[in-house]
Amino acid sequence: MIDKLEMFLAVAKEGHFGRAARALGITQPSLSAGIKQLEESLGVLLIFRGSRYGGLTPEGQSALVWARRIVGDARQLKDEMRATRHGLSGRLRIAVVPTALTWAARLAARYGKAHPNVGFTILSRSSVQILQMIEDLQVDAGISYLDNEPLGKVSAVPLYDESYALVAPRDHPLAGQASVAWSALDGQRLCLLTPDMQNRRIINRRLTDAGVSPLAMVESNSTVVLVSQVLAGGWLTILPQDIAGFLTQGKPLSLMPMEGEGPGHAVGLIAPWREPHTPVLEALLTEARRMVR
Repeated sequence: MIDKLEMFLAVAKEGHFGRAARALGITQPSLSAGIKQLEESLGVLLIFRGSRYGGLTPEGQSALVWARRIVGDARQLKDEMRATRHGLSGRLRIAVVPTALTWAARLAARYGKAHPNVGFTILSRSSVQILQMIEDLQVDAGISYLDNEPLGKVSAVPLYDESYALVAPRDHPLAGQASVAWSALDGQRLCLLTPDMQNRRIINRRLTDAGVSPLAMVESNSTVVLVSQVLAGGWLTILPQDIAGFLTQGKPLSLMPMEGEGPGHAVGLIAPWREPHTPVLEALLTEARRMVR
């Protein structure tokens, strides 16, 4: 039953039988047979299908909630039994907003020293994608904003409050100032994160409040690309101070804090709401709390 539910989750996620089969490493006929057996076992049709995937039936939508819960519980059981016998081991999958990747690296390093048999997969994703990946059981945890947009029911450990800095070439007129007003960016050549990133939406609001049109002629979902664009000359970008300091270290760039900063938006570690968490995930939450202290 667990295997069949895993198949059902894969099809619901991919919206395509062929892609779901490839994701699971099985053939499409095996996948179709598994879904059919699951439907026969439950006595309902879960997926509309003719020559192709046609979406979930109303019963399928209800079953999806149960499937996520059951598969999550099964994975937790395996993790707890493995921890009982061998100590903490396995792999933690974390999705992180691009501006918090330095914090993810620090957390993984600290965790690895305490639990060397646990590996990490760290993915850069938008805040919306992170929540969806947690819900779909694609990742075990995320690092994202805590107070700017709805999170739903999750376990959360605040890590830091975001503050912003302007990154500019050293020969730019704004370079070297003690701080820069948001209004001073009017008419400047900005390169910013793409609009699907929550950081960009925050920056847009700050600029709009200062009477500046939040127009970026260059957009990217990578902070590395933004800093590289500034290095190319004539461009400015705005980034949280932590990631900005890391990316500009040793480069001919100036870093100036933005003026008028109110309370920054909180960023933290989030995980599915579950009591108790798996031993591996509980240790991650504990390490995050220790790192903040």
